[in-house]
Amino acid sequence: MKLIGIIGGTGPESTIDYYRLFIGVYQERHPDGSYPPLLINSIDLTKMLSFIGTNDLSGLTTYLLQEIRRLAQAGAELGLLASNTPHIVFEELQAVSPVPLISIVETTCQAAKSQQLRRVGLFGTRFTMQGRFYQKVFAREGIDLFIPEIADQDYIHTCYMTELVKGLIRAETRARFVAIAHLLREQQGIEGLILGGTELPLLLRDADEIDMPVLDTARLHVERAVSELLS
Repeated sequence: MKLIGIIGGTGPESTIDYYRLFIGVYQERHPDGSYPPLLINSIDLTKMLSFIGTNDLSGLTTYLLQEIRRLAQAGAELGLLASNTPHIVFEELQAVSPVPLISIVETTCQAAKSQQLRRVGLFGTRFTMQGRFYQKVFAREGIDLFIPEIADQDYIHTCYMTELVKGLIRAETRARFVAIAHLLREQQGIEGLILGGTELPLLLRDADEIDMPVLDTARLHVERAVSELLS
């Protein structure tokens, strides 16, 4: 059984969720009461965001690679980044990582493809929504990806960084996010919504009122990792 290494802390609330998901998904598939072997390297979210905020993608790559190497030195045989935003440099990391990495973006794309979704919306941090790394992967599968209008992007990003990262879950925020999803469906004809931030499921995982398929990137990522762990 492979030892999984997780780059966490980006942010802390979603790292806790990843740990719980790992246990839950593992025990669904391995119902003998045992627990999955995991290593979590909780890194500095503020430092990571400072690299992204100044568009220092080389510095971000170097920082994340250093932290992945720590996991490898501790015995990890497979790695994942428990956050969507740092996947902005995933290709660069994958090329030099000492262990194979599981992409949250590729994993989500395959889930959209399996559900035969052709037009999907994307929520996440501003860096994720405005970056090209999701669009690049989804375009290869012929899936069109749409993001909210600028004012709604600003709202999502602000709530993400000032509420969700801190574990604050507010009914009014949830209602506005659902309304933005409905607007995307009305204006762009989206058939599903990507929760492209691993804190977003904490707010929207059970939001049936979205009334369309929701791609929970955190759960999809963990399910893929558990499959690899058990292979």
